[in-house]
Amino acid sequence: MNFRKGFCGLILVLSLISISVAQEENNLDINSETPLPLEELRTFTEAFVRIKAAYVEEVSDEDLIESAISGMLAGLDPHSIYLDPNGYDELQTGTSGKFGGLGIEIVGENGYIKIVSPIDETPAERAGLLSGDLIVSIDGQSLRDAPLQEAVDKMRGDPGTTIILTIVREGESASFDVELERAVIKVRSVRSRTLEPGYGYIRISQFQVSTAETLRAQIKDLVSDNDGALLGLIIDLRNNPGGLLKAAVSVSDAFLKVGKIVSTQGRTDGAKLSFEASPTDHVDGAPIVVLVNGGSASASEIVAGALQDHRRALVVGTKTFGKGSVQTILPVHGNGAIKLTTARYYTPHGRSIQAEGIEPDILVERLEVTRPEAGPRVREADLRGHLNNEEDQSAVGDAGEGEITDYQLNEALNLLKAVALSRVNPVD
Repeated sequence: MNFRKGFCGLILVLSLISISVAQEENNLDINSETPLPLEELRTFTEAFVRIKAAYVEEVSDEDLIESAISGMLAGLDPHSIYLDPNGYDELQTGTSGKFGGLGIEIVGENGYIKIVSPIDETPAERAGLLSGDLIVSIDGQSLRDAPLQEAVDKMRGDPGTTIILTIVREGESASFDVELERAVIKVRSVRSRTLEPGYGYIRISQFQVSTAETLRAQIKDLVSDNDGALLGLIIDLRNNPGGLLKAAVSVSDAFLKVGKIVSTQGRTDGAKLSFEASPTDHVDGAPIVVLVNGGSASASEIVAGALQDHRRALVVGTKTFGKGSVQTILPVHGNGAIKLTTARYYTPHGRSIQAEGIEPDILVERLEVTRPEAGPRVREADLRGHLNNEEDQSAVGDAGEGEITDYQLNEALNLLKAVALSRVNPVD
């Protein structure tokens, strides 16, 4: 039988990858002497016994207890959830960078399932799913008012099997179907390249255990590839759903020499934390542009907020998702765990972005840059009897190779070059 376990409105990643900023397990000082509400527990026990005895079908104690825990957490906020042993294992696997599924971050909204962000190099990203898309049905079955966990269960499956999602997208007049093939997802959280001589680009798709270490190594490679110094750096956090708090702090610290990075405030002493920068800037003060959008959430917003408050970077793009809470993973009896919201986090200037998001310094909407084409172009090489080039052209790329067709990235690079130029030639 199926049980609705109270997961409506919860943010989950397909295959339980988490948008949460997760603290270390068991770092909260839980008061074991909290008095029990005995009268209320009597009511709970009576309800349990009546359901067990009189429900139309036989119900196991385990199912009833798990449903009760799930419902209790669902009544708190969208990010507090119960993880059964399988879910707990998958969550731990997700933060280490490998998990199964489609590769999308989702949330319940107005009775439907909303995509927070597709993850890089996954079936969802390759199929063209976008942040803000609504999933209204799966394989022809409507998701209207369905619990989020039910949608997650439907989207799971063996790698290589297919699934059809019906999508409603803002600006589109009608819904459309997208067929995806399930896969085992291995997330490469950091990628980098040189955009132009002296100007580096780093894409962070998720904050995992190894993200900061990989980031520092790739910065070192970028510096080496650009004659020992960078003129500027773009950090791309678009559609990054978040991850580990420590990873976000370490990434921010790579560019800050002094000051607070982030602080958290909760009811227990263990939830009251403050993180300070160490005196090392891995790009030696080179100007930075941080790219964000509505799919940038949680840990991404910590990094963007820290660099923005310290005026260490220009934040460019569109307003972020607005997740400013911290979840702690608390293992419980039976090899499961509770993912519980235990604190709010604050930027260095004391800003809470919960349900507000981070406003970019410079608003740049998402567009695609394309070269206008009136029709097929006739070139010299197309003319009958044309002279051959005496030079060896085998190493020459296509004329369009290396062009940036990402409008936001293109604008970020232009801004970065302007800032770098002003540093070389300051205006009196």
